[in-house]
Amino acid sequence: MQIESFFENFLNKESIFLDKNVLLSSYIPEDILYREEQLQEVANILAPALRTEKPSTLFIYGKTGTGKTLSVKHILKSLGEIAFKNKVPLKPIYLNCKLKRVADTEYRLISQLIKEFGQDVPSTGLPTDEIYSIFYKLLDQEKTVVLLVLDEIDQLTKKIGDEILYNLTRINSELKNSQICLIGISNNLIFSENLDPRVRSSLSEEELIFPPYNAIQIQEILRERSKKAFKSEVVELGVIEKCAAYSARDHGDARRAIDLLRVAGEIAERSGSSLIKIEHLDDAEKKVETDKIINAVNNQPKQFQGVLYSILLISPQKKMFYTGEIYEVYKNICKQTKFNILTQRRVSDILAELDMLGIINAKIISKGRYGRTREVSLSIEESVIIKIKEIIEKSLHIS
Repeated sequence: MQIESFFENFLNKESIFLDKNVLLSSYIPEDILYREEQLQEVANILAPALRTEKPSTLFIYGKTGTGKTLSVKHILKSLGEIAFKNKVPLKPIYLNCKLKRVADTEYRLISQLIKEFGQDVPSTGLPTDEIYSIFYKLLDQEKTVVLLVLDEIDQLTKKIGDEILYNLTRINSELKNSQICLIGISNNLIFSENLDPRVRSSLSEEELIFPPYNAIQIQEILRERSKKAFKSEVVELGVIEKCAAYSARDHGDARRAIDLLRVAGEIAERSGSSLIKIEHLDDAEKKVETDKIINAVNNQPKQFQGVLYSILLISPQKKMFYTGEIYEVYKNICKQTKFNILTQRRVSDILAELDMLGIINAKIISKGRYGRTREVSLSIEESVIIKIKEIIEKSLHIS
């Protein structure tokens, strides 16, 4: 009965939100602030598709929350509408490669693309050549330009390897009627430098870098969103400014700023407040930071989790430790889990990624004639460490 009365009260209580969808990552505003130049460049590169010509392969780089995905989706929507109006055979396809069961194997990626053409194939079981053959036939049924957007493309090559990109760019040589244009989006600014030279030359891509937003720009973005998301005068003075400052400190991540504002609103509403105050924002910051780290660990490949688990095993004994020490523990974990052992250099790259995610601090120090190493320490709270340890143990089947 208590739960029933709680839900009744919840329904009867006035919300401080007008439209919470405006603060979700799926929302695409009509006007994308401070990205006019980038939008125009993407439009210039992709416009030939409206003449049924294959546009250049395009790679878009920039840190998280710099408007890359938002801008590309905005352009795709606009292209789709113009193509429909003018009867141009154009098919935009957007895939997020970070999502499990979408792009964790080459087979799954191609079967997902087949689904985009309205045909189902078994989730496993067919030879990869047969899956490609089905995809080619669907592509070539009628004259079409396919704009294939692979968001978080670095996650795809991390899981599958860069051969998949070579295969995708070679598809056009197998087609008679259609053309496929690859658009890659990555948070990793040096992504293409790590590709196999043969793959890199097959891409011959155009590159576009999205710079981070500054605090003033994030404030303006937040003001525009909050006007549509909240009822008037529910956001206390100083909340938007502090929210923008938090995110500008975190590499100008506008998406994180919008998440923070939404969570602050939810916390205020749960506490029965009719105003979103600074303390609600501070609570939201702690929650969003923890969720971000846990989600990042959850979505990483098993080798990445193995390296992080090595650090978690060492950390109770020492506050500071080195790449070599981590590598020794990591090798034991690989033997236990029957994983292939990566080279120490690759483990060092993973440590750099963990540092970028804010899970560790990894400082490169010189050891004279013995070369360079990373001095590592954990930079997350004990409660988060416990949660991460549980996630990894479950993922790697470590008892």
